[in-house]
Amino acid sequence: MIKVFRYLLFFCGLVCFGLGSALAVKVKFLGLHPWDVLNVALFQHFGLTIGTWSVICGLFLVSISLIVNRKYINIGTFLNALMIGPIMDFFLWTDILPNPTHSWVDYLILLSGIIITGIGGGMYVAAGIGAGPRDGFMLFISDKTKLTVSQARITVESLVLIVGYFLGGPVFLASFVYTFIQSPVFHRSLKLFNRVVDRVAEKKLTKGIIYSEKF
Repeated sequence: MIKVFRYLLFFCGLVCFGLGSALAVKVKFLGLHPWDVLNVALFQHFGLTIGTWSVICGLFLVSISLIVNRKYINIGTFLNALMIGPIMDFFLWTDILPNPTHSWVDYLILLSGIIITGIGGGMYVAAGIGAGPRDGFMLFISDKTKLTVSQARITVESLVLIVGYFLGGPVFLASFVYTFIQSPVFHRSLKLFNRVVDRVAEKKLTKGIIYSEKF
């Protein structure tokens, strides 16, 4: 039961993350998260889809981690790398998301995307199925360089942002404030869903104890 719940939470988190990313892409001229800047830039240069490039970049990072240190790689890492991109493409392809208005409404669309992405990230991490390929890569860099995880994230994402910028990706104000909004949402979401997972696990344990006492 608890395992099924964890996987449901994990996949709900991936859907939220993909939806939030797709919302942000709809108003990409306001700026995107560094990894999405790179994905959009690669899409503009080489075609395919934004989600496909998300998968390619994710698998590339997984490959590096597999070669150097498999510590942070498990089934959830592969599922994350393979699914978020197609989920994002699905929401963009169905055209059910609001279109840019080039007014203050676009900032609300972007804010919604950032918040939903942060909530989704907290959900899939709390599920305990595995870190995403980018998260695992940050942890690997932190281990190898003795930087804190935050310093490793800032360093790597800054480099990704620079590469995305020179490839013509949508770098603007939101690209620099994205993390400052998303991170607090992620941490609150993670704490909330960690408590939810703990309660489900405790409930399952309690039922098991009662059942064993009866028999």
